[in-house]
Formats: sequence, C-alpha cells, structure tokens
Amino acid sequence: MAKVKIYGSVQSRAARALWCARECGIEFEHLGTDSAALKTDAEFARINPNGKVPAMLDGDLALFESMAINLYLAHKYGKALWPTTIEDEARAYQWSFWGMTEVEKPLLTIIIDAFMTPPDKKNPQAVADAKAALQKPLAILNDAVKGKPYLLGDSFTIADLNLAAVMAWAKLARVDMTGFGDAANWLDRCLSRPAFRGK
Repeated sequence: MAKVKIYGSVQSRAARALWCARECGIEFEHLGTDSAALKTDAEFARINPNGKVPAMLDGDLALFESMAINLYLAHKYGKALWPTTIEDEARAYQWSFWGMTEVEKPLLTIIIDAFMTPPDKKNPQAVADAKAALQKPLAILNDAVKGKPYLLGDSFTIADLNLAAVMAWAKLARVDMTGFGDAANWLDRCLSRPAFRGK
C-alpha cells in the first residue's frame, strides 16, 4: 500500500500535488473525493480541519495547502526537483508564494466568470480588471526566464512546478500572452512534461 495519500479531485488544487508526486517518482494513493463530501468526513477532519483539498498524509504527517505539500514532497522525495543551494531554496519559496499572491487570484477570477457563472451574472469589468492585473506579473515572469529555460537556471525544479501549476490556469482562461514570449515558452516547456500529463 502506498505510504503517501493525496486527497482531492484532479479539477482542484490537488492536481499540483499529484504532479509533484509523479515528478518525484513515489508511489501514492489518490483519494479523489471532492471537498464537499470530505467536509462531513470525521477522519478527513483530522487531516485538514479546514475541510478543503488538497490534503496529504505521509505516515503520521498530515499536511494541507498545495504549496506546503509540494515543497515537502520535493524536499523529501524529489532529489532532482530540490534546489542545490540555500539561495535557490529561497528562490523556490519566493516563486511558489508569488504565484499564489500575484497570479492565482486574477486567473481564478477569469475562470470562475467564464466557466462557473451564469450568463446573467457575468461580470465583464471584473474579468477586464483581472486581465489588466496580470500584465505586471507576466512581465516579471517574462524577465525572470529570459535567456534561460527555467526559473533557477538550466534545470526544472520545484520552483517551476509550483508556479507552472498556478500558471496552467492561464491556458484554461485563454490569457493572451502576446508580448510575453519567454514566459509563454517557459510555461509550455513545464506543461509538456509527462508527469504533468499524468504519466
């Protein structure tokens, strides 16, 4: 039986943890129950008292929050994913948290309006504002990967995985990345990895 258990559907942020686990090459059990069902599950409440996914169980360790799960998995199991210097470890944390604070909210705003909002409730102004808000982070990312294949240099690391897992929503949201060619190429490079595609 797999030691690591990952909770959450592939349509949730659990997809990030599943990608990371595959990149690390570990055996894991995917419990794809949706968060609504887990809210009434007493056993799951001990793993994540917030009643949300993703969550992870590794032996006696219970973790929630997708970035925390991924940083833990990469550090413990993903030797090739984990940065080799303290400085690059700090950059991996930086890009992971930056993706959550600067990129995720505007992308989620666009996706919710496009796919989950009834036609009479759509908010074109909120979508326009979200697209405008993405311009600065896209420019920052574009500069960060200019002249190199990945955020920390020549190798794909947890910094790339965590940020690309957030940025993958830009594909779903059909965000126009014209003018940000280096960032677009970086994202395509990350999302072309077999582990992202579930292999």
